Amino acid sequence: MNAEPAGTAPAQQEADRAATRGFLFAFSAYSLWGFLPLFLKLVDHIPAAEVVAHRIIWSIPIAAAVLLALGRTADIKAAIRSPRTLALAALTATLISVNWGIYVWAIAAGRTVEGALGYYINPLMSIALGAIFLGERLKPVQLVAVALAVVAVLVLTVEAGGMPWISLALATSFAIYGFLRKTLPIGPSQGFFLEVSILGIPSLAYVLWLQMHGTSHFVWSQPENMLLLVLCGPATAVPLMLYGFGARLLKFSTIGIMQYMAPTMVFLIAVFVFHEPFSVWKMVAFLLIWVGLALYSWSVFRPAPRESTSSGIAG
Repeated sequence: MNAEPAGTAPAQQEADRAATRGFLFAFSAYSLWGFLPLFLKLVDHIPAAEVVAHRIIWSIPIAAAVLLALGRTADIKAAIRSPRTLALAALTATLISVNWGIYVWAIAAGRTVEGALGYYINPLMSIALGAIFLGERLKPVQLVAVALAVVAVLVLTVEAGGMPWISLALATSFAIYGFLRKTLPIGPSQGFFLEVSILGIPSLAYVLWLQMHGTSHFVWSQPENMLLLVLCGPATAVPLMLYGFGARLLKFSTIGIMQYMAPTMVFLIAVFVFHEPFSVWKMVAFLLIWVGLALYSWSVFRPAPRESTSSGIAG
């Protein structure tokens, strides 16, 4: 019986520990994102723009503390000296702020179900963008998945008498954000700090403008509002940081399956906690999306077929 090579067992144990840590990081991130509507419902009396501004402002110290702890401040200095990196970060920052604003408004307006649908559509939107802009060839089963998403949107359009713009705007903005974010030449924690720092200047100006005009909700006479707005920072930054750490330690296939946790939790909260209306046609649309996602996941994560050894090509 052959003995294991020296160091194999400890290396495997370390890999297992890393995978466990990665799973806990990612699970925590998706759980926090899943419960986020419960927190955002507490601030639904505050305009979405003000909530987003405070999400950005109070995320900056958290992101900065993480960078200092990791010793990655040099990456930010290098990024600031690169006009291309700054321009790209400004674009991704704008996209994510638009996404946040729509999501906050949707929950406040009692349209959380449409928000959940948007994040279900997002993976299918991403593969469509890859096909259109990167020339990626889609497998037949992936084309079927995208077609089912299109049919689902048509079903919702007919039911509502108009396009489901909340779902489409959330899916599109986040898909384009992810598409561009991959080209940003810095890590996830550094990129997040750079984005919120860029957004921090207009956000702080907007909050000060509200204070000057007496329309701000961040005032001493309303301590509960002040606390909720400060907590917008951790509610935004912590899951993003946890996700970044988890994604580095997990296989792509694991992250791919876990990404459906958050919209599923949001959907359940919308229907069973917020008691939002859920018509038969919405159910049909969701079923189409779920089938499409199942097909997409199967096509991505199934083992690749082995090449035939009888092709006549010498090995």
